[in-house]
Amino acid sequence: MRSPAAPRRSPISSRSAPALRLVVRRRSSRTPARPSRRLEAKTVPFPVSVVKMDLEVSEGSGTNATSDDQSVQTLPRRAKLLEYFQPELVEVNGVMKAICKYCGAMLRSSSTNSLRNHVADTCPKISVEDRKQFIATMEKGPAEASFVFDSQKARECMVKWCISAEVAFNKFDDPFFAQWMESMQPSFSGVGRQTMQNDCITRFKMMRQELRNELQSLNSRICLTTNLWTSNQKLGYLCLTAHYINADFILKKKIIAFKYLKYPHTGLAIKEGITECLKEWGIKEKMFTITLDNVSNNLSVRDLRESGLFGGDLRIVQCCAHILILLVQDGMAIAHGAIYKIRELVRHINSSPSRIQAFNGIAERSGLPSKDRLILDVPNRWNSTHDMIMEAIEYKVVLKRYAEEQLEPSPNDEEWTNSEAIGEFLEAFEKATKAFSTHRSPTSHLFLHNVLCIHRTLRNTNWQINCVLKDSARAMDAKFDKYWEKGKYNMTLVLATILDPSKKMDFLDFFYEKMSQYFVDIQINVVLVKQCLTKLFEKYATLVQIDNKSSPFIDIRTSNLGSTVLGKRRLDEEFSQWSQIRGRRFPKSELDTYLEEELVRIDERFEILNWWRTNANKYPVLSAMARDILAIPLSTVPSEFAFSAGGRILDDNRSTMTPETLECFVCCKDWLYEYPNIQGRFMHHSAGSCSCLGMTLPLLLASSLIRYSFY
Repeated sequence: MRSPAAPRRSPISSRSAPALRLVVRRRSSRTPARPSRRLEAKTVPFPVSVVKMDLEVSEGSGTNATSDDQSVQTLPRRAKLLEYFQPELVEVNGVMKAICKYCGAMLRSSSTNSLRNHVADTCPKISVEDRKQFIATMEKGPAEASFVFDSQKARECMVKWCISAEVAFNKFDDPFFAQWMESMQPSFSGVGRQTMQNDCITRFKMMRQELRNELQSLNSRICLTTNLWTSNQKLGYLCLTAHYINADFILKKKIIAFKYLKYPHTGLAIKEGITECLKEWGIKEKMFTITLDNVSNNLSVRDLRESGLFGGDLRIVQCCAHILILLVQDGMAIAHGAIYKIRELVRHINSSPSRIQAFNGIAERSGLPSKDRLILDVPNRWNSTHDMIMEAIEYKVVLKRYAEEQLEPSPNDEEWTNSEAIGEFLEAFEKATKAFSTHRSPTSHLFLHNVLCIHRTLRNTNWQINCVLKDSARAMDAKFDKYWEKGKYNMTLVLATILDPSKKMDFLDFFYEKMSQYFVDIQINVVLVKQCLTKLFEKYATLVQIDNKSSPFIDIRTSNLGSTVLGKRRLDEEFSQWSQIRGRRFPKSELDTYLEEELVRIDERFEILNWWRTNANKYPVLSAMARDILAIPLSTVPSEFAFSAGGRILDDNRSTMTPETLECFVCCKDWLYEYPNIQGRFMHHSAGSCSCLGMTLPLLLASSLIRYSFY
């Protein structure tokens, strides 16, 4: 006897089942409702699985089972179809219908063919190009067969390439460029010089408006850095960069202006340029700090704070990398003679291919790798001196043997010892400069740590033994006290250290103890910092509308302490209840809780912004403070430029641009690339520079627009 047929299983997935079961129950009701002439609509979530089931049935071979290749081809078509309809279905008289995003037409959702035909042929609001693209996507076959050329998208990509590769506009008038484009896509109408320039300007204005909207809607403060640039025509440009941390606790850096600056480039001119730019962007009320590299202009730019534009709340930060350059320059001026023979020997070897070949022959016999060129330092780039010394020490045996064979003067043992000490001495400053100048992660909380490292390096007793370094360290220590006088550090940067959960107030006590030998000075500085921290916390508590002091007040006199007869209750129980009530009357503030918690044990994977994002709900006021204070940059330039005392010079091609076009290229390139790592790009220096300074170059500026003037 044949068993009864199993009920047909619905192909509807479990995700959409609840919505459809509701419809089935209404239809199978014992007392069906009278049909109404007026349409009654009810919105329900879009059952994506229904569309998926219909697509598989209508496009397959009559079964739900499809091959892997067919399913891969179906997914893009299904996703493309759903893009044209609202994400919710509408129930009309018991029938689920989809709504077209363009014309608002209602179509039966169970009929995939009707949905597809509506998009491909019926809808009057869908453009012809979009319709062609949809039809090509719906067709079966490889992706190449369904490709439809989009001329508008091609032009947008060409604009990005022009900005990224810094292509001169006259290249687009080259007839062979037009032939190249035509060979790839005959239907693409080529663009000329003026068209590409207009497209770049249009792209710049669009991206600038998007960034302006983002900055104006930002619920945190913005920190500025300034840079001065010069063209080969001696025209000055002011570069302004905004640094901020968004709601997702991600550090952002955006160039917001690259403006022509009238001569002379004084502090007053810089002030006017900054004021005009901030008014244009509408962010003057959001300004928090401004970092300057030229200390002599600080007093003039301080007028920005006193002018009332920022409510007297603008903080001035000196560029720490610039201060380190001044320190090292004073020290190297004294120790310059100790490395003279190394520099001359390296220059002699690099001057001829035959000499490099002879050097490599000795290196191979000594078991060392060969070199294309030896590092030769650049006068105004002091980290190149460190690199030259360290490489010379590595090839010390080879250099000495080469000098003997070629009868060239070479350093004696004492000079080699002095050079090794100088290299070790400069290494500490190189690490500090890189730490100050990174723009990929917060640096303000590292200020005191690096200042202490520099101080300990200058006071190291090992340098007192070496007569050369003794004088250099003394000169640098005097400059150190000039800029970072004991107890007079930037208070905002000091507070940034406290917002580091791995340091807090403990590191502050440690720092002042190492920097000062007087107990009274230590206590005074710590108390002053605590007062400033409390004052700033109270201000932010008002801004974020959180009053940590307004906890529920419980009066002991009205509290239920139980029976007044002490004999019925033990005294310790009553005291326990009383202490709990007292704790509710005087709760700990958010700041006290943060400072009293144990220090966070960190490792190489620790990221301070991730920690604050995770603990934002626990510390709402302090997290708001962290977003503002941790965004402060300690340097006006990225680490690739932080070692140079030379001016920042635009190349010949960019110097011929109008100020408007130049600002378009510099800003757009920074906006298109957000902290990418460009491997293998080399900085181009002027004649006599080191060719071995290959670096990982972040596109914080249109870096290939730059060359350094060292002489």
